[in-house]
Amino acid sequence: MSYLLSKSRKNHPEKNGEVQKITPLTAGWEYVGFEVYHLKPQQQLEFDTQNTEVCFVVVAGKATFNTATETFSQIGNRTTPFERIPPYALYVPHAQSLVIQAETDLELAVCRAPSQGNLPIRLIKPEEIGVEKRGYGHNQRLVHNILPETESADALLVVEVFTDEGNTSSFPSHKHDDKNSLTETYLEETYYHRFSPSQGFALQRVYTADHTLDECMAVYDGDVVQVPRGYHPVATIAGYDNYYLNVMAGPVRKWKFTWEEDHRWINTEEYEKKP
Repeated sequence: MSYLLSKSRKNHPEKNGEVQKITPLTAGWEYVGFEVYHLKPQQQLEFDTQNTEVCFVVVAGKATFNTATETFSQIGNRTTPFERIPPYALYVPHAQSLVIQAETDLELAVCRAPSQGNLPIRLIKPEEIGVEKRGYGHNQRLVHNILPETESADALLVVEVFTDEGNTSSFPSHKHDDKNSLTETYLEETYYHRFSPSQGFALQRVYTADHTLDECMAVYDGDVVQVPRGYHPVATIAGYDNYYLNVMAGPVRKWKFTWEEDHRWINTEEYEKKP
C-alpha cells in the first residue's frame, strides 16, 4: 500500500468517533492537518484548535457547535454529500476550545493549518459558497468553493468536488509544489474520498515529472490521499460517482498551479469538439 494513502477506520472508529487523522508530523510536511469524525446522535466531541485555524465541514448530518462566545445550533443540511448542495462549515481560529454535539448521525471533516491569526469565528452558510462547473467532455466536475482565497483565512483553502462515474478530475494534471516559482505556489493537499454506491473506488496517481515520485492508488470510501508534491489526477470507475474534499495550505495563500504540458490540451476547444 502506498505511504500516501490513509485508509479509513470507519468500521473501527476511535471512542471519540475519529476515523481519519492526518497531521504534518504523520504526513512529513509543514502545513495541512485533516481529521474525520463519525458521531452518533447526542455524542459529543471536545475539541481544541491549539495552534491551528480550523474549518469544520459538516459533510453529512447536523451538529451543534458550542464555543466560548457563541452557540451554532442544528448546523447541517445534507444526509449525504451526494445531494450535491453546498454544505455548512464553521471557521474557528487558533487557541479556541469548543464542544461539538451530533444532533443526528454526523460526518464531520476537520481541516487545519498552522495559524497565529485572530480572525473571528464565523459560520459559512451554503448560500455563501460559490458553485461552479469545470471541464469538458469526460473531464467534467461540480465544485463547491467552501473557503477559497477570496474569503478570509490565514492559510487554509477548502473545496469539495463531485465527479460523475467514468470521468476524470483534477485533470489535466497540475502541480503546486514550487516555493520559488512565479507561476505556482507551494500547497500541500489532502483528498478525502467518498463514493456512491459506497463499495466503489477510484484511481488516483501522484507523480513528479522526473518520476522520483510515482504512486498510483486504488482509493475506497473514506480514504485520504496525501499530495506532498507533484501531479495528482483522479479517474473514476463506471458505476460509481465520486466526492472528494480538498484541503490545501502553504506559506502563501493563493492557488497558483502549473499544468503538465502533455495534457494541457484537455482544457481547450480541441478536446471540447472532439467527436
